Amino acid sequence: MPPKKKKKYAAPDVNSKFKHTWKIVMSDKCEACSQQCARGIAYMEKMRVPGSSGKGVPCHLTKGKGAK
Repeated sequence: MPPKKKKKYAAPDVNSKFKHTWKIVMSDKCEACSQQCARGIAYMEKMRVPGSSGKGVPCHLTKGKGAK
């Protein structure tokens, strides 16, 4: 039986390493934020329309430590 080959995994990108650990925040937290990002500002504008509903937006200030 031939020896098993090890699977090769692509090295994760530095930005995508933390992507899965960002917390989802609502528009009220974005408005109170001192460092408003473009994604948060766009979400706040979307939520200002009467009758709109949203699920939140990932906040880059709340990213945690990713797996090594």
